[in-house]
Amino acid sequence: MDTQQEIKSEKKIARLISDITQPPVVSIPIFAIINYVLLGFNNSLVITMICWIFGAFLPITTSLILIRKMHTDLDITDRTKRTLPLFFAVCSYLIGFLVLLSMGAPALTTALMFIYSSNTLIILFINLSWKISIHTMGVAGPAVVLTYLFGILGLLFGLLIPLVMWSRVELKKHTISQVLDGCLAGIVLTYVQLYFILPLV
Repeated sequence: MDTQQEIKSEKKIARLISDITQPPVVSIPIFAIINYVLLGFNNSLVITMICWIFGAFLPITTSLILIRKMHTDLDITDRTKRTLPLFFAVCSYLIGFLVLLSMGAPALTTALMFIYSSNTLIILFINLSWKISIHTMGVAGPAVVLTYLFGILGLLFGLLIPLVMWSRVELKKHTISQVLDGCLAGIVLTYVQLYFILPLV
């Protein structure tokens, strides 16, 4: 009986971790922190609202609508049903990038919104044939950005990565190779894009 309760508790913890580390959800505190540090509280409010609209609200809203229409679970476990939600997320991030660029938002904020768009587009194409972990990629990427901004202190955010990996495997949403590849892709793609995009924005 105790074993069953432990299993249920582990599943609940894994579910909670998985829910709060959805990439659009993660983007909410990430953009807020970056904008606050670069602009201060008062000057960052408008830019942060723009980030939340295109980085979180629209991707989450369109995904929930499509999930309901497709009669699938919140994780969209069926890989073949992920294409449309990913496509709309790419569009939202891309529009957000263009809006931030036109407003003269901080380079790191603008670059991160572009990275959300490009990384999601890459996920979309990978997803056509293989189910890479969007969760681990969505945590690993921001960890790189925070490390760029804060140095060693930013690495603390990366401590979430093993927890996210565990939660996705524990819930049987991904294999170990899928979460590892998601982590690697998030780190490498974000680092490379930061290097090339920041000087341009």
